This record gives sequence, C-alpha cells and structure tokens, in this order.
Amino acid sequence: MGYSYRDAGVDIQAGNEVVERIKPAVARTLRPEVLGGLGGFGGLFKLDLGKYPDPVLVSGTDGVGTKLRLAFQMNKHDSIGQDAVAMCVNDILVQGAEPLFFLDYLAVGKVEPGRVADVVGGVAKGCEMAGCALIGGETAEMPGFYAVDEYDIAGFSVGVVNRNQLIDGSKIQVGDVLIGLASSGLHSNGYSLARKIFEKYPLDKMFTELGEALGEVLLRPTRIYVKSILPLLPGGEILGMAHITGGGLTDNIPRVLPPGLGVRIDTSTWEHPPIFTLLQRLGDVAWPEMYRTFNMGVGFVIIVHPEDEVKVRQKLAELGEKCFVMGNVVHGEGVAY
Repeated sequence: MGYSYRDAGVDIQAGNEVVERIKPAVARTLRPEVLGGLGGFGGLFKLDLGKYPDPVLVSGTDGVGTKLRLAFQMNKHDSIGQDAVAMCVNDILVQGAEPLFFLDYLAVGKVEPGRVADVVGGVAKGCEMAGCALIGGETAEMPGFYAVDEYDIAGFSVGVVNRNQLIDGSKIQVGDVLIGLASSGLHSNGYSLARKIFEKYPLDKMFTELGEALGEVLLRPTRIYVKSILPLLPGGEILGMAHITGGGLTDNIPRVLPPGLGVRIDTSTWEHPPIFTLLQRLGDVAWPEMYRTFNMGVGFVIIVHPEDEVKVRQKLAELGEKCFVMGNVVHGEGVAY
C-alpha cells in the first residue's frame, strides 16, 4: 500500500476537527452584513451603503513577531490571536475606519486541534473586542518547514470610512494637544530586545517591581482601542491618531503630522509600567532607544485642538480609558522629549 498525505505529515481530518471546534467562537463575531458561513472559498460581506454612502475601504495586515516564542515556552496559546487582530485593527482605526472583518493565516508544523483552537479562539476574542467579523482564514500544515510544536500567525483586516470623514492629520497645527491612551504592556513590539535582556531569567521569575511572573507580563495581549475611539469620531474633534507599534513614540507619531511640524513630549505626565523601567535597568538601554523600541506605556495617541482636550478626555474616561495629556505640536520635525 502506497504513501498517504497523512504519512507525509499532513492530517486533513485534524484540520476538519479544528473547524468544528472554532465554529462557536467564530459565530460570536458575526455581523448582519456577513453572508454565508465557514467553509466557503471566500468570505462574503455586504457593505452597508446607507451608513457609508461614500465609502473608502481601509486595510491593514500584520503578525505577532517574536512574541510567539513566549507562547511556545509557556505553552499558552489562547491570547496570541488577540495580538494579531489588535495589530491590524488599531492600524486602520488611525484613519477613522470602522473595522468590518478580519481573516487570519496560521501556519503550523503539525495541526494539534486543541492548540489551533486556542489560537483561533484568541483571534475570535480580538474580533469581538473590535466589533469586526472573523469571516475566514487558513490553517496551513507544513511539516518539515515548521517544528512540530511551533507556528506563525498573521492576519489582515478591512474597514470602512466615508471619504469626508477620513482622518489624515492635515488639520493638525502648532499648539495642538497629544492625548495618550494607556497600553497593557509591551503589546507586540520590541520583543527581540526584551527576550535578549531577559534570556537568562526563567519566565516564572517574580521580579519585585512586577508583582507577577515575568512570563505573564510579557505575554499580556495587545489592547484594542476600537470601541473607545469610534464613539469619538462623529464629534469631529480628532485631528490625527497614531498606533504606537514598532518604532515606538519616536517613529510613529511623526507619521501623522503635516510637513514642518513635530511634537514635544513630557514623559513625566504618565506612569511608565514597571516592565519598561525593568528592561531599561537590566539591559542598560539608553532612554532614546527605549522610546524608539517600546511603547513605554502609551498604546495609542490622538491629537486634538486645545479647546477640545478636556471634552475628549472626559469622553475617554467615560469609556473606561486611562488617558493623559502628554505633549504638544510644535514647529520643527520629529519628537523631542
């Protein structure tokens, strides 16, 4: 009797089992605009032209990076999918887009149904938090390419905004105010440096300043800001936004500024989570490098006129956000601390 696909390391039945396991989680993400269900060759979504008569589609794609290594080491896979969603939906939110749907791509060395269901369950949870539908995805079993107990995950999201409501930063001017929204920790950036600094410490080590195991702090998922930002958009106060990812505050904020403008940030206006001061101390990392590598406790930044600052912060507080004024727009370029 000849070889089968299973003999080569690909188990189609295990893949089918995963689909059955994830159906309830996926169902919780569905929106009225979704047509059909899992199993089709493409996900179907009918755009609401009553709500968006002049629609501009905004798309974003990303992965999780070397944070995955921590999930492997801790054998904890139920939150990493939220990171994949957050990195995409927060990006398209910057331009004022409402995330509509998300698709994931999961490549594994071997399909282990429980582990794959955990990962995709995290994706579904992230989609619920963002209010977008998980309308499809792909699980690729690639024996010999990935180790048996390893995987990589990426995804992309599509959102929509009316053309006249696009937020592009063009109205930002000198004197405008930067409002920071707190992060939950490292989110999904800077892990190559963080892992290098912490490589000699076990993930269950309890550093006094952290108050919990190192691994738990490092694996904490990226925050999703969609449901805090979308309610603010109809007021028109938001002039620009930045998702603080790779490049930290130093590189991401200038991406939304008009030519000839920079920002001055007062780093004493918010409390830096202990994980960042611990990284700086153990790695003897220069502070400019810290602000260019990590979010330093700020996951999202919005820019408003000074007269709108109090109103916007009050709205954010009512939505449960911890926010703070962190600086101003100035003549020049880049970020000054």
